[in-house]
Amino acid sequence: MKKIKLIVLVIVCMLIGGLCGYNFNKNVLKPLPAPEKSEGLRGVYDIDKNINEKTIDKYLGRSDVVYRDVRMLEDTATWENKGGERDLTGFVEGFEVVPYAYLTEFPQEYIDQKKSENVSGLYQGKTLFRLESGKYIPNYKESMDILEYLFPKDKTIFLMCGAGGYANFTKQMLGSLGWDTSKIYNVGGYWNYEGNNSISTKIEGSNKCDFSKVPYHNIDFDRLTEVN
Repeated sequence: MKKIKLIVLVIVCMLIGGLCGYNFNKNVLKPLPAPEKSEGLRGVYDIDKNINEKTIDKYLGRSDVVYRDVRMLEDTATWENKGGERDLTGFVEGFEVVPYAYLTEFPQEYIDQKKSENVSGLYQGKTLFRLESGKYIPNYKESMDILEYLFPKDKTIFLMCGAGGYANFTKQMLGSLGWDTSKIYNVGGYWNYEGNNSISTKIEGSNKCDFSKVPYHNIDFDRLTEVN
């Protein structure tokens, strides 16, 4: 009888151990492929070859990643002249919106380039940082703290925008300010998204959007302390 009880106990322990091992393995995150530039023009914008608009659905919902869409809710630039959109008409589920335009000013060469492409009116209002001789200078005492809160250094960061340009600038900025760019991915543009996790903000029967659906990080510049 004791022998039977011992055998039963061993079997129960093996089953419990197997279930624990199964749950542990199920929750282990697979390593991400290292950032790798795409070919051609997409590579110029540093859009990732492996994690992008076509594949992003496979990489959603990870606890080790923060997902940031760096478009404006209502962009001031005439992106419709280049086949894009001014309004944020939709976003990929899991992404939170942090406008790049509020982080730092656009380089003058980029403004000139967009004008040559018939895109004008890029945002030129208040920003956390400004560019001086290629360096990012804080405009407010809280600028770096806000940036680190929005883009945690201890996480991998996925960046998305409309076509990939704003995401590219955001990655450059973070890298210049001390972020590890091997943990930052430009996953491309929502306008080219081919997945199944899109959330539309369009109001049916209207040309307006319902931005209440958007997980949005507002930067209230009026409450910040300017650096003289």
